[in-house]
Amino acid sequence: MSLPTSAFDYHLPPELIAQFPSEQRGDSRLLVVRRSGGQAVDGRFRELASLLAPGDLLVLNTTRVRHARLLGRRASGAPAEVLLIHPSVEDTWIALGRPGSALQPGKRIELGDGLAVETLEVLEDGLRLVRLLGGSAEAVMRRIGKLPLPPYIDRDPTPADDLRYQTVFATREGSVAAPTAGLHFTTELLRRLESGGVRIACLELEVGPGTFKPVETEDPAEHPMHAERYEIPATLPAAVAAARARGAAVWAVGTTVVRALESAARADGTLAPGTAETDLLITPGYRFRIVDRLITNFHLPRSTLLMLVAAFAGYDATMNAYAEAIRLGYRFYSYGDAMAIL
Repeated sequence: MSLPTSAFDYHLPPELIAQFPSEQRGDSRLLVVRRSGGQAVDGRFRELASLLAPGDLLVLNTTRVRHARLLGRRASGAPAEVLLIHPSVEDTWIALGRPGSALQPGKRIELGDGLAVETLEVLEDGLRLVRLLGGSAEAVMRRIGKLPLPPYIDRDPTPADDLRYQTVFATREGSVAAPTAGLHFTTELLRRLESGGVRIACLELEVGPGTFKPVETEDPAEHPMHAERYEIPATLPAAVAAARARGAAVWAVGTTVVRALESAARADGTLAPGTAETDLLITPGYRFRIVDRLITNFHLPRSTLLMLVAAFAGYDATMNAYAEAIRLGYRFYSYGDAMAIL
């Protein structure tokens, strides 16, 4: 029998929710969790290289966060905002917005300078089909778009966030949230890993707003899982196969990489290249085909991300690690500290 959603609840003191990144990128704590015995050892992220063996494969998510939050006003003059999630057809976009009453079909949100967002259709789960007026969505985001910080960061974005809420290896824009486990990596650490014989590979998964959506059903299987686009480059399946052949471990940097790799996994443990969407829900009892090690941040209670971590590390080891992280005063969530599960 699967675990109920309430089993993934825990109490987090509000002061442990990181509101700002660490002073220097990579200057974070790292809780090292060993699945074999459930031990959790306090460390520093800069010591990560000591955990990887020569020949191991480290897989990164190279997605970049769009400046997708648009602030404007309704016809009444009252404030409203729109979050552009991903393009649809014929220059339209899938979006979220608030208040919902401002995003009804035919209504517009004025953004200033002759720019506006017009709602065309109300979709499921509060989503909207919208069109940008006065300029392309890409141009509007470049001109006036705001970085969409997570809802638990209770402040407006600063110029520093434009740098620190992106990974150093981010390339093509496509996400509304960062793959946060990757935020800890510096170019110097990546060079050190490579010089030590670690192989580095990349994929792309576009992180959507559903990543922050709590599971509201007591049976996780009834949760409407959000779909996210991912792309497995043609070179990645060979890199995974080569790691297997030399007896090396495949490391996933973040739950987004886990979802992409496991969604593209074939029954025989090989990886299928290409672009697809995944709505894979990973909960305890799932059999992992690709991922051997996981680097991840600490996730919200009752979230699908916490369930994924518990599926990988084991439920008891995960909840004990979270309790230890709280006891040690670790910083949680997007700008918080990390854990490595071996």
